[in-house]
Amino acid sequence: MSTLAEIEEALPKLTNEELMHVEALLHSTQRQRGVGIIFDDSYGVWTEDDQTSVAAEAWAVLDAEKKKP
Repeated sequence: MSTLAEIEEALPKLTNEELMHVEALLHSTQRQRGVGIIFDDSYGVWTEDDQTSVAAEAWAVLDAEKKKP
């Protein structure tokens, strides 16, 4: 797996167990780098990207409510 495209192609073919292993490896790499991590505890890693994604979803709900008559 030398490129991002190869990784993206392989991910859907992995079993659930393999995906969980990949996720653990990603979190381990994030911990080692220490960049962008907001929380890191027994529940897992919460990153700036996670925070941004949740905030965007919340704003989308609020915007949708605002547009209702």
